[in-house]
Amino acid sequence: MALPAQGPVEGPCSTPPAHTEDAVTSVHPVDEKLHPSRLVPAALQHIAAMYAGVVTPPLIIGQACGLDIAGRTRLIAASLLIAGVATILQTIGLKQLVGNRLPFVNAASSAGIAPILAIAENNAKGHQLPAIYGAVMVAGAFCLAVGPFFGRLLKFFPPLVTGVVITLIGVTLMPVPVGWAQGGDRTAAGFGSMKNLALAAFTLVVILLIQRFGKGFVKQVALLFGLLIGTLAALPFGMADFRGLASAPVAALPTPFAFGAPVFQPAAILSLCIVMLVLMTESSAGMLALGEICDRRADARTITRGLRTDGLATLLGPVVGGFPTSAFAQNVGVVSLTRVRSRYVVAVAGSALLLLGAFPVLGAVVSLVPLPVLGGAGIVLFGSIAVSGIRTLSEAGLDDSSNIILVAVALGAGIIPLAAPTFYQQFPAWAQTVLGSGISAGAIVAVMLNLFFHHLGTRSSTAPALKSS
Repeated sequence: MALPAQGPVEGPCSTPPAHTEDAVTSVHPVDEKLHPSRLVPAALQHIAAMYAGVVTPPLIIGQACGLDIAGRTRLIAASLLIAGVATILQTIGLKQLVGNRLPFVNAASSAGIAPILAIAENNAKGHQLPAIYGAVMVAGAFCLAVGPFFGRLLKFFPPLVTGVVITLIGVTLMPVPVGWAQGGDRTAAGFGSMKNLALAAFTLVVILLIQRFGKGFVKQVALLFGLLIGTLAALPFGMADFRGLASAPVAALPTPFAFGAPVFQPAAILSLCIVMLVLMTESSAGMLALGEICDRRADARTITRGLRTDGLATLLGPVVGGFPTSAFAQNVGVVSLTRVRSRYVVAVAGSALLLLGAFPVLGAVVSLVPLPVLGGAGIVLFGSIAVSGIRTLSEAGLDDSSNIILVAVALGAGIIPLAAPTFYQQFPAWAQTVLGSGISAGAIVAVMLNLFFHHLGTRSSTAPALKSS
């Protein structure tokens, strides 16, 4: 208990008042404004942890939609821009409307890649991105509408369901880096050549060596070092394309709807709304975890403001070329590892992303990375996503036989499109779009079986959803 305030005692043995130090220590670590000597290195760690994840969705989607280097560069710049804006909004906040005011990173999520690729496959070239962006915008509006009530829905997305979905994200995306390792273009003469495979294997080995023998910061950015060293190794063989770097503008603002006005297709919208529910679950879990790490628990209002930011970024992102936005789990890991909990550190990292997005030439530098190099790194990246899902499932009570059946059937439904791509070809077009994505199919089955086994006709616990999640 604090003692009553007293005036300073004069005399030779008196001690100076400690009110200045008390004022400093009374600031919560989340709200602490660090000195630049600590702030900048801490922000760089967050940028290093998130950068590869931010540029991965536009690289994959741009490649799938047949965009040239200039188009992929534009997508990368847009993703960086939206990630910067969303991260600043989350950390700084805007009154009581948006922002959870935690050291929380928002950016384009890899969870949306597989259903977006399914939408691309069901649309003709040149019409793919408009259909994708129409579905993304509706998914963002859906997040805004459902966000205030999402706490009540979290009981339908326990670790049992989210673990299946996250595992399927990694598994269903694995053909992408495998195709990159072979060269990317199946029609090219050198597709699958030993030169491409050797470069991919070299990149993978470099990442493994750095992860094994690296220390501290170097170990954290093993993926980036692998991409850099792999690209340097490709230069003598003429496997890096510099045309995009030469043609990219140094600085430019994104053009609204540069790839065409959005087109709204019901099946595509349904698919991405399902994915948005998964992303909202991930964001909520990230906020709860950060709240515990930072000793500032995330209550229902905090989560609502955070999800509102997700929804706004997802709704407005397609205007400049963005994709579904969610939490970045790797940055939660950075906060836990470094114990630097200041939200202003992450705000500075978001400002850096914003600047990177305003300079397309920097996005062009990323597009220089040869596809076999991306393939070697992608095996690590997408494999780690699957491992995250397995780790979540390990905490989901798999000693219960009904849970085992639930996971088995949901994973089976999710792997069908991967194992047999033509399985749903006799289905209506809308069903092909929804079920053709292993993530969407697995999520639907997991949610339905969770309802069947644990909610319908049972007296399930009515503990608050946020707490149980």
